[in-house]
Amino acid sequence: MRKTSGANQRTPESRGALLPSPLAPDSLALSLLLAARVIAAVRAGQSLTQALTALGSEYPAARAAAQDIAYGSLRRYGSGEFILARLLSRALPHPESEALLLGALHRLQTRPQSAYMVVDQAVAAAGEIAAGAFKGLVNAVLRNYLRQRHALHAAMADDDEATQQHPCWWLSRLRRAYPDGWREIVAIGNQQPPMTLRVNRRRVALADYMVRLHGLGLSARPAGCSALILDRPLPVDALPGFADGLVSIQDAGAQRAAQILAPVGGERVLDACAAPGGKTAHLLESNEVELLAIDIDALRVRRIEDNLRRLGLSATVKVADCRETAQWWDGQPFDAILADVPCSASGVVRRHPDIKYLRRESDIRRFAHMQSEILDRLWPLLKPGGRLLYATCSIFPEENGAQIDAFLFRQPDAQRVAEEKLLPQLEHDGFFYALLRKAA
Repeated sequence: MRKTSGANQRTPESRGALLPSPLAPDSLALSLLLAARVIAAVRAGQSLTQALTALGSEYPAARAAAQDIAYGSLRRYGSGEFILARLLSRALPHPESEALLLGALHRLQTRPQSAYMVVDQAVAAAGEIAAGAFKGLVNAVLRNYLRQRHALHAAMADDDEATQQHPCWWLSRLRRAYPDGWREIVAIGNQQPPMTLRVNRRRVALADYMVRLHGLGLSARPAGCSALILDRPLPVDALPGFADGLVSIQDAGAQRAAQILAPVGGERVLDACAAPGGKTAHLLESNEVELLAIDIDALRVRRIEDNLRRLGLSATVKVADCRETAQWWDGQPFDAILADVPCSASGVVRRHPDIKYLRRESDIRRFAHMQSEILDRLWPLLKPGGRLLYATCSIFPEENGAQIDAFLFRQPDAQRVAEEKLLPQLEHDGFFYALLRKAA
C-alpha cells in the first residue's frame, strides 16, 4: 500500500477523546470529519472496532454516516492511495487530512450525482482539521479528481493492488492457494456483507421468528438451521425480541461451530478463545452444558458477559491465557473443547476491512506458531473419547489444513473426524473447522 509520510503518525485527535465540532450534527461535513478520524486511527494501527468506539457520543445519524464512509473507504484498499499519489505533489504531513481525502474520494465514487456537494462538505470538514490549514488543498485535490477521474481510473487498471483492493502479498497467497477461485474470493471480500441473525431455537422456532419479522414489514431468508439473512440491515434495537434474547447477530458460517461440535446435555465444555462470546452463547443455546469460557483480553471478556446476560444464559467466564493451563484449569478433563484460535481473519475481511491495513505477511507465521501451541496445550485437557473443534476465520492453508496435518503427526492419539472449509460467499464469510477426537 502507498502510505504517505503522515499515515502512521498519531495526532491528538486520533489518540484521545474527539474534540467538539461546530459543524451541523446532520451535515455530511461532520460525517466526513468523524470518518476521517476513524480512518486515520486505523491507518495508525488501531482496529476499526476500537476506532469506532470514539464516535459513541455523536449524533446518531452522523455516527451512522461516518461509519458507512469509514467502512467503504477501508474496503477500497489501495485505490484511494493510488489516486492521491497522482494528485498530490508531496506527502501530506497530517494524517487526518489525508484520511479526509480518502473518505471524500470514496463518497465521490459511490455518489457521483452529489459531487459538488461532497466537495463543498469536505472543504467544510477540512476547516476543523489542523486549524483549517488544508482547506485549499482539499478543495483543489477533489476538484482535480473530478476533472481527471476517467484517466485516473483507466491508469488504475494496471495496478493490481488498487484494482483488487487487497495487499499484494495477500493476493499472491490467494493465487497460490486458490488458482481457480481467487478472483471470486477477492470480489466477495470487497463487498458489504449481509446482516445475519442467529435465532435462539430454545426460545423461538425459526419459522415463527420469520413471521414476526414479516409482521413488521421485514424480509429474511433462512441460511441453515438457526440462521436468517435479512434483506436489508437495520439497527439491532429494531429487531423484535433482541433485548429479550430471541436473536443474536452472527454470520451463518460462524454458526457452524456449535453445529459441528454438537454439545450433548450435561457435558463439560471449554470455549478456549471465547470473546466476544457469539459461539459461547450458541453452544449454550444448543444444549444444557457446563461451560467454561476464557479469553486473554479483559475488555473483550466483558462482551462475553454482556452477551450471556442479554440472552439469559449462564457460564463460568474467566480472563486467562488458554495456553497457561496451570493458572485456570481445575484438573477436571473436558468432554468437548472449542478452540476458535487467533488467526489472520482473512475470511472475514468484508466485515473487518481494517484487516487489510493491519495485517502483515509475517503475521501468518506468528499466528501459525500460536495456533500449534494452543492445540498442544489444550489437547491434554480433553477426556479420552472427547472432541476438540479447531476453528479459524482464515482462508490461508497454513492456518487451516496444514496446521491440522502437523498436529495429527505430533499427536498419534488424535483422529480427524470431520473437516469443513467455507470459502467466502454471499451468504457467509470464510471459516475452517476440523473436528478431532481423542482415542478412548
